[in-house]
Amino acid sequence: MPATLSAESVLEVLKPVQDPELQKSLVDLNMIRNVAIAGGNVSFTLVLTTPACPLREFIVDDCKKAVNTLPGVEDIQVEVTAETPQQKDSLPDRQGVPGVKNIIAVSSGKGGVGKSTVAVNLAVALAQAGAKVGMIDADIYGPNAPMMLGLEGTQVKVEQGAQGEVLEPAFNHGVKLVSMGFLIDKDQPVIWRGPMLNGVIRQFLYQVNWGELDYMIVDMPPGTGDAQLTLAQAVPMAGAVIVTTPQSVALSDARRGLKMFQQLGINVLGIVENMSYFTPPDLPDRQYDIFGSKGGETTAQELGLPLLGCIPLEMPVREGGDQGLPIVVANPDAPAAQALTAIAQQMAAKVSIAALTA
Repeated sequence: MPATLSAESVLEVLKPVQDPELQKSLVDLNMIRNVAIAGGNVSFTLVLTTPACPLREFIVDDCKKAVNTLPGVEDIQVEVTAETPQQKDSLPDRQGVPGVKNIIAVSSGKGGVGKSTVAVNLAVALAQAGAKVGMIDADIYGPNAPMMLGLEGTQVKVEQGAQGEVLEPAFNHGVKLVSMGFLIDKDQPVIWRGPMLNGVIRQFLYQVNWGELDYMIVDMPPGTGDAQLTLAQAVPMAGAVIVTTPQSVALSDARRGLKMFQQLGINVLGIVENMSYFTPPDLPDRQYDIFGSKGGETTAQELGLPLLGCIPLEMPVREGGDQGLPIVVANPDAPAAQALTAIAQQMAAKVSIAALTA
């Protein structure tokens, strides 16, 4: 072990410390930077692969324990930042969105499982962690994201750019959003065939002033139709998250949606089981499996995929969606909010691992 306290000795003792997900040395991954020594005070920067790292405190503790083994150390200061890696794609015909590092689809096999609620809360949870986040409401026929993000009635700007019209996304709760809901009247139905839907999704991808984004969350319509096919064939995607409820009908449709992404060469990051159970507000010790139990867990095991998390059915989730206050904002200590935050962390970690090991 080095006998003197120096930047070199600090890096030496930190070499055995690994990123728990990547199973590689933090030093070798260039995640330890700006090592400085001032007397017995040691400072350095820990650069994580996502602002939403679920193991942040664990990694910091491991680093401090390693540095504390050096003689003469009196104090350790760790500045934690993040650099989200950009997803790579091996198919040359897919065109990335300039400035956008990772595109994640949130999808479901059927409607009514809370897919949009999950998508909105995941986007906001990532933004709360410090990530730059955008969201496309790709449910052209039923655009609900503006209401859920508190942006209903927002007037978005359309400017003329070099490539034609460019849309300025709306912004709230740390998330940039584009939606068909901004472009039509409140009660106006969208009666389109597939080619028109294909065109507007491509406009949302390439003709919006997105700026720099760590993550773009795409709230897909239910099913396995034109929107899913357009997105999968247009852009390199970091992966897809499948939302279901525990009941057999939802799980059957979820499996079809999941298989569709796999057939299109899209990495399925995992399954989210929404409405897992209901706990009455006046009976917090009771738990009712209204839609069945462990359906998501069983399906994940059968298909060899991670179960990213289970979200309880709580009235504040619905209330927050109606009021434009996602549960992770309105009541971050609620069980549903904590579950959604943990799912966002797991999702971000899997995206980083996929990008760094590709």
